[in-house]
Amino acid sequence: MTIRDRSAVRVRHSRPDVLGVIGELLVTAGVFVFLFLGWQLWLNDLIVGGEQREEAIALSRELGSSAIPATPVAPGTDFGDPVISPVAADTALFANIYVPRFGADYVRTIAEGVHASRVLTTGAGHYPETQMPGEVGNFAIAAHRTTWGAPFNKIGELQVGDKIYVQTAEGWYTYLFRSLEYVPPTGVGVLEPVPQQVGVASTDRLITLTSCNPLLSAAERIIAYGLFDSWRPRSAGPPAEIAALAQGEV
Repeated sequence: MTIRDRSAVRVRHSRPDVLGVIGELLVTAGVFVFLFLGWQLWLNDLIVGGEQREEAIALSRELGSSAIPATPVAPGTDFGDPVISPVAADTALFANIYVPRFGADYVRTIAEGVHASRVLTTGAGHYPETQMPGEVGNFAIAAHRTTWGAPFNKIGELQVGDKIYVQTAEGWYTYLFRSLEYVPPTGVGVLEPVPQQVGVASTDRLITLTSCNPLLSAAERIIAYGLFDSWRPRSAGPPAEIAALAQGEV
């Protein structure tokens, strides 16, 4: 075999080696991408979600409506029309939301505004042009479905009759989930006092939860509607279903 023949053999043998190295690098890069996505979409959400939960429990204490009253309140007590909280300052935390369907330990804060970077990274945000908890009209809030703790990750799992509790300094407002709707990102009609009815005066007290849909996409919005059921003042303590959580015992 001549020197030229030996060189040709070396070249032929080196090409698969180069391709193999490139292939291994691509596989390694793919693994890192997969791990990053797992961190961002699962583990990171668990960590951030836990931090948001602790912040909400701390806010519950600040709101002063998590204590059990010295004298038990009789079941079915009518407390009259709900007291409405004043509108909070921009980005200020003013309420908590509890949704047992999302988990026995689920609670998140609600801040004024829906700023992507200043509010929706910490929990849920209240659309300023909509009503306040318990007020006649539409109390509408938004939260992420993935990333930043994914507060509304399970919004699509709500079932008719599920309870949604909102806690403010005035007390507790209970809503019952009614229905889901899917709209384009431009579908702001869901924020009307009567959703999708422009210029119509409301006679009901509603809650509207909004988030992105489908998962990992912002192609449309998923909307969850609830109807006001009851309210209890701060002095009456939290509803029995979430009393332990409100006091940080869950």
